[in-house]
Formats: sequence, structure tokens, C-alpha cells
Amino acid sequence: MTASREDLGQEGARRPATARPSGPELSRFGRAGYAFVRAVVAGFARLFWRLRVDGRENVPAAGAFILSPVHRSNVDTPLASCVTRRRMRFLGKDTMWKYRWSAWFFTTLGGFPVHRGTPDREALRNCEAALRRGEPVVVFPEGTRRSGPVVEDIFEGAAYLAVRTGVPIVPVGIGGSEMAMPKGAKMLRPVRIRMIVGPPIHPPARQDGGRGSRRQVHELTEQLHGELQGLFDRARTAVGAV
Repeated sequence: MTASREDLGQEGARRPATARPSGPELSRFGRAGYAFVRAVVAGFARLFWRLRVDGRENVPAAGAFILSPVHRSNVDTPLASCVTRRRMRFLGKDTMWKYRWSAWFFTTLGGFPVHRGTPDREALRNCEAALRRGEPVVVFPEGTRRSGPVVEDIFEGAAYLAVRTGVPIVPVGIGGSEMAMPKGAKMLRPVRIRMIVGPPIHPPARQDGGRGSRRQVHELTEQLHGELQGLFDRARTAVGAV
């Protein structure tokens, strides 16, 4: 439930673009819709998966940030909304908007579609525009669902956006979601899920108002990689997935 690996990877980072608005400001009806959908997701997750979120104090109370969870299941995207009551934006594969009900659900939850398998620079610009408006954005640095206990190579989209906009990255480990809905599964399973939110990772200061260097993006990506693995290990241990 996220953009393809290329969408926020090397290709998007090579050609920075000027941010453009990704939609009008949310109306009172829109805010109420988001609060309702989020409450339903959070309530279901607490009851069905006995969801517990540790480290909520690490989520900024105001201003933009990039939430960067590990990605092992389709349920990870709605679970991201359980980290904070603040409305977050996220990328989703365009097939999530195939049906009228799913289009309403994911749009209300803060999503905007991306075409998988192509470097969707429009999606990258939408992320940047949302961050510059002060909105949190969810970016899965693994780019697509993976499997297993190891966070392997991650892409530089989250670090690129952080360096370009100056906002922090908030890493999240999710334990148990892979068993809740593995790849190919049609039904949800009632397993335990634990989310552990790590301290924000701040990008290096840019000199003379520059956009930041490729070296800065690479180093920030490596730091995020290490933090994600540690949080993922802790979350998996908490649910007995070792």
C-alpha cells in the first residue's frame, strides 16, 4: 500500500522539482471525516490486534515530519494513523482508488495515488508540498512490502525529502503486521501488533540555503536504516516474533 521502489528512490531524487499544492485545505467536514475514519481504524486495531503503540512522545506535536515505518503488510498504511491524532498524508498505489468506497476511504485517510512502476514525480512533489504546508507525510523507505526480520536496502526518498525541506524523520518499527496479513492473504488474522516510535532524526543543516548534497541524503538514509532495524527488532521481540 505504498509507492513503488522507484517512485521515491534514486530517480525521483535526481530531479528535484518545485513543490506544488496537493489539494485544498481540509474543510471542517473533511477533518470530521478523517477523525471518524481514524477512530474506526484505531478502535479495530486495539480490539482485533491488541495494538500497542510505544514512543508516541517522539511524534512532533506541531509542524511537518516524515513518518517512516517498516513495511511488511497491507495493514501498515492504516496502522500509521494510529501513531498520532494529527492528519497525515501518504502515497498509495493507484489501484487502491479502483472502487468508489476505497477511493473515499483512502482519500479521507489522507492518501493520494501514485502510479506504480514509474517514477511518479508528481507524487514526490505532492509529498514536498504537504510538508511545506506543515503536514506530516508517511513514506515507507523500503518502498514496497518486504518479508522477514531484516530491513534490507532502503531507498532515499524519505531522506531526500527531509534534506530538501528541513523536516525530521520519525522512524517506526512494526512487529506482528506481517502475520496479521501476509502477502497473498485475503483475510485478516487476530495476532498481536506492536508499534515502536523512535526519536526524530533531524537532517543536517543546509548551508547558504542550498538544497543539500547527495552525500547528506545518503548519510541520512544510512542512519535511518540503522534506526529502523533496531526498532523493528524491538517490536518483533515484543510480540514474540523471534
